[in-house]
Amino acid sequence: MKFQPLGDRVVVEREEAKGTTAGGIVLPDTAKDKPQKGKVLAVGEGRVAKDGKRRPLQVKVGDSVLFTSYAGDEFKLDGEKKVLLMREDDILAVID
Repeated sequence: MKFQPLGDRVVVEREEAKGTTAGGIVLPDTAKDKPQKGKVLAVGEGRVAKDGKRRPLQVKVGDSVLFTSYAGDEFKLDGEKKVLLMREDDILAVID
């Protein structure tokens, strides 16, 4: 399925949550914290500025990013794969 976000929206695949603690205790799904890191899968065309010109996004496909904990809306793609659709403003940093 091709997924093309509009405007200043970005599609991010969240990293998997860690399944064990540093001491080796296995965590159930309900106790895992949702990671705030992910990989950009698709980007929109950019935001239209007040002067009518389109401003391109600062992130690009393939970037690893940090985002706020409640950023975006979660969707399922291809049945199982969960992705987040968020605005570029919800992204805090790009990780090298």
